[in-house]
Amino acid sequence: MSSNMSNLDRGVRAFAIAPLAIIVAFLIGIGSIAGIVLLAVAAVMLATGAVGSCPLYRRLHIDTRGHSPQPH
Repeated sequence: MSSNMSNLDRGVRAFAIAPLAIIVAFLIGIGSIAGIVLLAVAAVMLATGAVGSCPLYRRLHIDTRGHSPQPH
């Protein structure tokens, strides 16, 4: 799986979005549906940030690395 995320994109996901989602999940209650959804979002953000590849970006032909998009 090739990378399609810039370092900034990876950092924002791992160090801003994921921790914020975890904090909000704790504040509203981890056992609630919204808390579970936020924890799942945090897990996805951490995983895609660590790997450097986003399946949704790939599906939508988005590449934030600054390179030109690959042809379909």
